[in-house]
Amino acid sequence: MLLALVGKTNVGKSTFFSASTMIDVEISNRIFTTIQPNKGTVYVKSNCPCKTLKVTCNPNNSKCENGTRLIPFQLMDIAGLVPGAHLGKGLGNQFLDDIRQANAMIHVVDTSGSTTENGESTGPGTRNPIDDIIFLENEIDLWIQSIIEKGMKKGKSAEQGIIEQLTGLSISPEKIKQAIDSVGVTNKLAKEIRKLSKPMIIAANRMDLPNSNENLKKIKEQFPDKIIVPTCAEAELALRRANRAGIVKYTPGASDFEILNANEQQETALQSIKSLLKKYGSTGVQECIDRAVFDLLEMVVVYPVEDENKFCNRQGSVLPDAFLLKKGSTTQDLAYSIHTDIGKKLICGIDAKTKKRLAKDYVLNNQDVIKLVV
Repeated sequence: MLLALVGKTNVGKSTFFSASTMIDVEISNRIFTTIQPNKGTVYVKSNCPCKTLKVTCNPNNSKCENGTRLIPFQLMDIAGLVPGAHLGKGLGNQFLDDIRQANAMIHVVDTSGSTTENGESTGPGTRNPIDDIIFLENEIDLWIQSIIEKGMKKGKSAEQGIIEQLTGLSISPEKIKQAIDSVGVTNKLAKEIRKLSKPMIIAANRMDLPNSNENLKKIKEQFPDKIIVPTCAEAELALRRANRAGIVKYTPGASDFEILNANEQQETALQSIKSLLKKYGSTGVQECIDRAVFDLLEMVVVYPVEDENKFCNRQGSVLPDAFLLKKGSTTQDLAYSIHTDIGKKLICGIDAKTKKRLAKDYVLNNQDVIKLVV
């Protein structure tokens, strides 16, 4: 599974990427800072069962910090989009090719309105960020529409031709059929397929700049059905770097932090960030990642174990692995996600919390701890 950072050029995507992955990439206010997509690992936050089970866990494929499980997830920073991308303008062809891999997108928007549609820096208030949201979605829709039209020309049934043409976009036949059932083979189909197969959250970035707060209200009024998170990627990056340097004690996603060892200049900057966190609750970066995974992709976290009494594997590691699975996944799906042979030989599951036997088609809940019987 893969999240993609998208948006027009020069809106803070690379800063968001660096802040969330702690990978140093080029950050500047020139257009097309990112040309080749950057990929890195971010961590999704979820409550770890170790607290309620009153055990000390030994994470293997993830981390646990004070009862919060940090589960790795892949994030990709894609080159900025410009109007006409579906016709190949700017780095449009590369952008659209890169989002084929994405399961969901975080659309980073310059909420201050200080960059033109081509990503050139102007000043706060010179651009309506609502236009940026509309244009990016339209570009993707036009791209999908062009692919649909190619499928329609192949002499097969409309549905089959579209399915075959869109398979390379990581779009499942089920999503395509769902879209066709909803709107038919009409000019609304491309938009419906995009909404179902490439769901998007809005990162309303640069909330520290003038006009951003007012623009945020307008964005929420214009798009009441979208998930919109106010963010300040620069503040998140500054805090994570300061935490790494021992200047502050900060947990990503927290609403406050402790200043440990700052000089006068650093103190002034950090107090400004404290005010921002007090206003919005966090920098928004971690919230975007968590909500993209749990709200857009509808994932649940499940913990497979081999000893249902000690909640451990055969080596004695307690709650060693956290698996992210689609909501609606079953015991059998969990077994196959671990290993094909386990999936084939599965007899049943056991709920380690209640010790109850679970059928192979039992639908998993978030935070389930499951023993697989093969």
